[in-house]
Amino acid sequence: MSIRLGSGLFVLMLASAGAHATSLDELLAKNLAARGGADKVAVIKTLKTEGKLLFGGQFELRLAQYQKAPDSVRSEASIQGLTAVQAWDGKEAWQISPFQGRKDPERMSADDAKSLADDAPIAGQLIGAHERGSKIEYLGTEDVDGTDAHKLKVTLKNGDVEYVYLDPDHFLEIRTVAQRSVRGTQVESVTDYGDYEQVAGVYFPFSIATETKGDGRSQTTIEHAEANAPIDDSQFAFPAAHAGAGK
Repeated sequence: MSIRLGSGLFVLMLASAGAHATSLDELLAKNLAARGGADKVAVIKTLKTEGKLLFGGQFELRLAQYQKAPDSVRSEASIQGLTAVQAWDGKEAWQISPFQGRKDPERMSADDAKSLADDAPIAGQLIGAHERGSKIEYLGTEDVDGTDAHKLKVTLKNGDVEYVYLDPDHFLEIRTVAQRSVRGTQVESVTDYGDYEQVAGVYFPFSIATETKGDGRSQTTIEHAEANAPIDDSQFAFPAAHAGAGK
């Protein structure tokens, strides 16, 4: 797998950019530098992205996602006048599922909320991992579609595990394999990243392809991203008008 960088020049100010790092600390430092550096990452408190979601190879939905530090996220997928919503406010998750005929918000179970909670950190699982209570291990290299990628194991505070693969030249994430326990069954999803673009000085993937066994494949293409747009906390909280429901 080759990593394609977005429009604009991508220059890593690393003396040994092409060399393989051999320790966990080196890899994390190079990844942080590749993303834009600690100072620029820390400045981004919210991230709004818009684009399209191709699901099952035939259904194209408009997609909007809102993230707010430290760990809130809201996704909206729209087609034919209907909008599905999933949100996590750092404590609980909820959804609106009009495609299944449910137009009122409903709380999600703790297991179903895991994928939302795990995806909430704006910069991903590596940056700020220790502060969130995650444990990271370096497992050497592994072939990822022809690329000898660095493999990191991230054990999250909630027990979920993500394997993160870094490109050996640019040290950016090219794949994650997430393993979560959902109602006693392990669910695995594989996500590939590419087309990195700068947003407020930090590189984010604008092409995201995810495949989950039993749930099909989806392709997300980001068309616009904005950092530090004002986003009220109410966007992530269970709607007040329905606060008594589902408890």
